[in-house]
Amino acid sequence: MKHIRLGDLEVSRIGLGAMPMNAFYTGKDTDETEGIRTVHRALELGITHIDTAEVYGPFTNEEFVAKALKGRRDQVVLASKFGFISHTGRDGLDSSPESIRISVEGSLKRLGTDYIDLYYQHRVDPDTPIEDTVGALAELVQEGKIRHIGLSEAAPDTIRRAHAVHPITALQTEYSLWSRDPEAEILPTTRELGIGFVPWSPLGHGFLTGAIRSTDWFDDDDFRKNNPRFLPGNFEQNLRVADEVKAVADEAEATPAQVALAWLLAQGDDIAPIPGTKRVAHLEDNTAADGVELTAAQIEKLNNLTPAAGERLDEAAMGLSDR
Repeated sequence: MKHIRLGDLEVSRIGLGAMPMNAFYTGKDTDETEGIRTVHRALELGITHIDTAEVYGPFTNEEFVAKALKGRRDQVVLASKFGFISHTGRDGLDSSPESIRISVEGSLKRLGTDYIDLYYQHRVDPDTPIEDTVGALAELVQEGKIRHIGLSEAAPDTIRRAHAVHPITALQTEYSLWSRDPEAEILPTTRELGIGFVPWSPLGHGFLTGAIRSTDWFDDDDFRKNNPRFLPGNFEQNLRVADEVKAVADEAEATPAQVALAWLLAQGDDIAPIPGTKRVAHLEDNTAADGVELTAAQIEKLNNLTPAAGERLDEAAMGLSDR
């Protein structure tokens, strides 16, 4: 597994998003034993970047990660996030210094560690100046409780203001073959400032793998049931996107998931996607993307896919992004 740098933090260029293990993509097929096997296999394959958050569960995903990494903590760059859960009684997002303090102590306890390698603000809090949030995080860096600071779904101006207070190591935002908004302003900003980029949902919530041909099998608690791109009308149109990715995959003698990830990796050596899965087989398929080299013609075809139908997130979630 090749490595890249997010700022001055070295990580495997493909990571593992732990969220699906027991949050948001839940259902009857959730299996903690298989999830732990998946994390262990990730380490065997050279993955060093594991991503979680306090809101996943909430709280239970961090506990799962701690169980899976027992005795192996020093093998990984561990990332977590705060801000969706208020610890001060405030409604909505809370990135106040007081809430951050409570958040980090809770995450450290649940993760069973003395420090978090990369600690993200999960979404920008409109009621707390970013300067105050980053100032509080900088204190945690000085105390050794966190080692690097990240932002998620932040707008260019917010990124600049944050970086002026303390170096930001990574920005985490949705980016994939069917969600390319970051290319306009976000990526140029992070590259100018020397900030690494971590695409979440690099496989389009599983859609780009080509395995989802119907939404009927989604469990009631699967968040994709209400994602605009999976709703009737949009979903049928978007099957064309999956078919176009598969056509390139067939030509490259790879799987659609590998091609989608290889395309992302080809966008720059500052990009480290974190595909999420809870199964060893899917993990092994994703990780093999590290060895897929797309031709210029194949990349050009992928650059010109049919645009996705529907917003990437529902209205409420979109309102929390890019600010």
